[in-house]
Amino acid sequence: MPISEFVIRLLLAVALGAFVGFERQWRQKNAGLKTNTLVSLGSAAFMLLSVSIHGYNVDPTRIAGQIVTGIGFLGAGVIMRHGFTVMGLNTAATIWCSAAVGTLAGIGLYVEAVITAIVIVFSHIILRPIEVKLIKSHSIKTEDDIQRYELILKTRKETENHIRVLLMQELHMEESLMIRSLKSTDDIEAGIKTIITAEILSSEKQDRTIEKIVSRLTIEKGVLEVSWILNSSVI
Repeated sequence: MPISEFVIRLLLAVALGAFVGFERQWRQKNAGLKTNTLVSLGSAAFMLLSVSIHGYNVDPTRIAGQIVTGIGFLGAGVIMRHGFTVMGLNTAATIWCSAAVGTLAGIGLYVEAVITAIVIVFSHIILRPIEVKLIKSHSIKTEDDIQRYELILKTRKETENHIRVLLMQELHMEESLMIRSLKSTDDIEAGIKTIITAEILSSEKQDRTIEKIVSRLTIEKGVLEVSWILNSSVI
């Protein structure tokens, strides 16, 4: 392959990757301008490698398949779970699409690469307001639907840190619960005591789960008293 052709394909991949990444950067996403540009560039470079050594009986589709696999691991890195919501799926999908753009440019399908990049960007621009409207009109869980629990533990001062760690472990084991705040205050009337207060959120009532956690903590050494409240009503 002439070096000029190599450069043209590589630069096209860079330009189209930056085109997709600019829209992501504008919306302040985790994977923005540089990430999408580099993904597109890398995909094109691997395809150019495949095309260049095609004379050595190398199947270029095998390189494309490895690109898809590699991008899958990269996309998984931007997916995060925040409370009841999974974040980063859209960003991961965009990275995957940027790899496709780079692969098309690298193999020499210029028009197809340009069309794909344009469709990706316009999908974000056009579908975003539609998605927002659908979420607002068909919201399954509203603020009033969220259950708020307040867990109160009275412990001895010397065991406070140990009890806090146990409480965090218990809550972490329950995927249906999300801890919103955790604080400790000294009992002024009894100087040997510390009050640990945890605010816990759930998408539905989890009285049995909370009671199970309370039962486990009650038998711990140093725990003097455990109580819990749902929506400001003592249970």
